[in-house]
Amino acid sequence: MSAPLLKVTGLKKAYGAIQAVGGVSFEVMPGEIFGVIGPNGSGKTTMFNSVLGQITPNEGSIELNGQNITGLSPLELNRRGVGRTFQTLQVFGKMSVRDNLLVAAQEHQGSMFSRMFAPGDSGLGAKADALIDQFRIRHVAHKKAGELSYGQQKLVDIAMAFMSEPALVLLDEPCAGVNPSLVGGISTLLKELNQSRSGSFIVIEHNMDFVMDLCHRIMVMVEGKVMAIGTPAEIRANKQVLDAYLGN
Repeated sequence: MSAPLLKVTGLKKAYGAIQAVGGVSFEVMPGEIFGVIGPNGSGKTTMFNSVLGQITPNEGSIELNGQNITGLSPLELNRRGVGRTFQTLQVFGKMSVRDNLLVAAQEHQGSMFSRMFAPGDSGLGAKADALIDQFRIRHVAHKKAGELSYGQQKLVDIAMAFMSEPALVLLDEPCAGVNPSLVGGISTLLKELNQSRSGSFIVIEHNMDFVMDLCHRIMVMVEGKVMAIGTPAEIRANKQVLDAYLGN
């Protein structure tokens, strides 16, 4: 059994008297797609942002490849191999799709001095082109991102997260606002990326069919705590989960 890529232990975050996250612990293994579900207000986003360094937990530890990363900044985490997408799109609307991908990775391309004397694409063109092909957006690669449909922009947003070749990607509601006809395509794409890049994903999503089809294991959060962790089949069969969440 390999060691976990990510290990979260006893994570707590309170805002005054409100305990947003109350002692959450879980592990994500190398190559695993790990889903996080729960009703609104269950602490999913607070947990997510704690792992990503956007907020500092009151207690607990977060380890990446055995190294303590608790409290590190999002930029430092990104340089250590953690990528993410947001609920809201983070694309640059006036830039081309290809340039969006290049900008997303340039901070990881050596020093400022080396980037000054790099090719116009900072030597990242081949990597961007490979992702453009993998995401099947070659036909819009030179269009301004703001001219694309919402679903196409969502694909660009996800592709940007992979430009730094992260070991772990946290995807915050990748299906939110997406036409239902594209949801299956996003699931297929993420499975392909998981296989081809051997990366691990954490996915927060309200679309249960999407989560159940995509994820190897799922964690259910309710009122800031972990109710259950298991395979999709185990979660579907868990009466406590059904009563508290899936049955509503």
